[in-house]
Amino acid sequence: MPTITRARAEGAAQHRRESLVRLGLTPDRWDYLVALAGNPNTGKTTVFNGLTGLRQHTGNWPGKTVARAEGAFAHRGKRVKVVDLPGTYSLQAGSTDEEVARDFIVFGRPDVTVVVVDATRLERNLNLVLQVLEITDRVVVCLNLMDEAKRHGIAVDAGRLERQLGVPVVATVARRGDGMDELLAAVEAVATGERPTTPFRLESHAPEVEEAAAELVPAIERAYPGVANARWVALRLLNGDQAVEQAVRDGELGLLGSGGQGNGSPPDEAAIADLLETASRLRWDLRPDFHDALMERLYAAAQEIAEQAQERGLKAVGYRLDRKLDALLTSRWLGFPLMLLILAVVFWITIEGANVPSQMLATLLIDNGHAWLTGAAASLGMPWWLSGFLFDGVYLATAWVVSVMLPPMAIFFPLFTLLEDFGYLPRVAFNLDGMFRRVGAHGKQALTMAMGFGCNAAGVVATRVIDSPRERLIAIITNNFSLCNGRWPTQILIATIFIGALAPAHLAGLVSAAAVVGIAVLGILFMFLASWLLSSTVLRGEATTFSLELPPYRPPRVLQTLYTSIIDRTLIVLWRAVVFAVPAGAVIWLSANISFGGASIAEHLISLLNPVGLLVGMNGVILLAYVVAIPANEIVIPTILMLTVMTTGLALGEGAGVMFELDSTMAMADVLRAGGWTLLTGVNLMLFSLLHNPCSTTIYTIYKETGSAKWTTVAALLPLAMGFVVTFLVAQAWRLVA
Repeated sequence: MPTITRARAEGAAQHRRESLVRLGLTPDRWDYLVALAGNPNTGKTTVFNGLTGLRQHTGNWPGKTVARAEGAFAHRGKRVKVVDLPGTYSLQAGSTDEEVARDFIVFGRPDVTVVVVDATRLERNLNLVLQVLEITDRVVVCLNLMDEAKRHGIAVDAGRLERQLGVPVVATVARRGDGMDELLAAVEAVATGERPTTPFRLESHAPEVEEAAAELVPAIERAYPGVANARWVALRLLNGDQAVEQAVRDGELGLLGSGGQGNGSPPDEAAIADLLETASRLRWDLRPDFHDALMERLYAAAQEIAEQAQERGLKAVGYRLDRKLDALLTSRWLGFPLMLLILAVVFWITIEGANVPSQMLATLLIDNGHAWLTGAAASLGMPWWLSGFLFDGVYLATAWVVSVMLPPMAIFFPLFTLLEDFGYLPRVAFNLDGMFRRVGAHGKQALTMAMGFGCNAAGVVATRVIDSPRERLIAIITNNFSLCNGRWPTQILIATIFIGALAPAHLAGLVSAAAVVGIAVLGILFMFLASWLLSSTVLRGEATTFSLELPPYRPPRVLQTLYTSIIDRTLIVLWRAVVFAVPAGAVIWLSANISFGGASIAEHLISLLNPVGLLVGMNGVILLAYVVAIPANEIVIPTILMLTVMTTGLALGEGAGVMFELDSTMAMADVLRAGGWTLLTGVNLMLFSLLHNPCSTTIYTIYKETGSAKWTTVAALLPLAMGFVVTFLVAQAWRLVA
């Protein structure tokens, strides 16, 4: 038996540190590192939250657009770091999620890998378990959702499953905390070596595969001495795994491994060339269906283990309710009307619920806060231009964004997350999958579209659930057609002033609401149109199929939803908006207060833009407002009012460059009509509010997600071009009819 010298052990530790740093982790702040893997919808995130509580950090994997969640906890005096890997059905690296999960298990070499398994779908989940066991023997299986298995009439013998797999199996109901103490004990036992494991692995592959692997392993060890799991690397090379082959070619395998090359010395290029040549030669000698044969054996083993460990046909409790709900929510005839009704209720709650807190924030930050700051500046003798720049410009724009944006997001995102937690959003994707596939897009774009109604930046981030790069790019570019909450105030105000006024007083509110909903539906139609245009031209390709799992309905976790929605979504998006609102406020104030040729910069720009604005049924004030409001749509109406007062000479507001709103809708209507607004102006503003460039927060997010200036430019200019075309056509048709 080979001995492990102290120098060799220290070298291995150093290589592991380098591997973890490369994978985005700081390796010196814990005693044990635990990876959390599992299929989607197995309750993996619930297990993660149950272990780590609020001690979490979210970010991206290095060089990836896949979210990474980390957490920590202390157990019996030991510090434990938990990394929540992306939910995946396989480790074959067919998608970015699979690549990230596999690379961390292989190269990060966690002390324990906990695989969370859905007890109601044991056979399919065991496919991933067996793939993990091929890589490492430091595994604990968390057999979760045991309560739902009982509801479905399924009993799983955890003890028998443990004997079959050769690693600890712990039955849990993570939502209630059942079994979590036992899970911690099993993790500690495996991490410390107190619990030896004998993981189930396929005894052998076909003879020709075993011979090829035996010949390839020495070549791997010559190129990368001491690399982790050389046999697994050999099988992946024989299988033609491009990610592993690239890691061999560029030296990454050595940097992430545990052998002598991990110290930073360059790999032996001749040995690498020999390794790749040997792998290519051996691969050609294998059967063409080599990969299929491997997976078939894996699936057969998973099926056999599942059949022996579980018993079906017990009395089901509550299963019929799930079927009845699905019969309604995914019905061919009722699915769409119910979906629109549910989304309409969410929008109504968001709009109505945000009114009071928005007004309270406006009173606090704008009426009182702004007055106090300007008063304090005057008492300190601050120059008017500095006070105006800081408080009338920068502060006021930021205050508008916070007061208008925070309440709707704080309501919409939790509601959206509750629907997700309940299990409804996968049904939305199921209902819309066919329509998106017809236009060459991905069915999961339905989920990102719905998220965009809250915030387009969040909708862009949500496209990470789409594996296909082409279809993900389509979803990113077209997400701006979802009417985000920053544009709802503009839509509601203009619809109330110009559309509702056409109806009798008792129907005005209903007609206004119908107009706003109509604009939102029109945005969905434009999303389909833009997706079809992109998939038929610059992003041509076939729509990919995907396995959409309809999870069981579950009672939403209200308190946890409130926390995750407010921290992970609302505040992060709000912070980005505030960062971009600061320069917007500065630009607005400077353009209104710096003059030349007898007029301010803003007045010159309005005169310059006015011919174009009139051509498309609007005016220069509206176009300039949308230019300076690129950082945040929330400041469009205050900016329009300020610029209208400036150009008309009305005795309103607090001075040049100071944004304001009036207390009554009728007062705002009088100001707009004094600026020459007509019904055509209102209609085209509603259309342009839907069809214009994304806000700077969304543009920045698009660039971060795509890493491409080209596609970011396309995403910014496509809706803007469509907006000008549509408003031009409407204006010309309107004038012909009138």
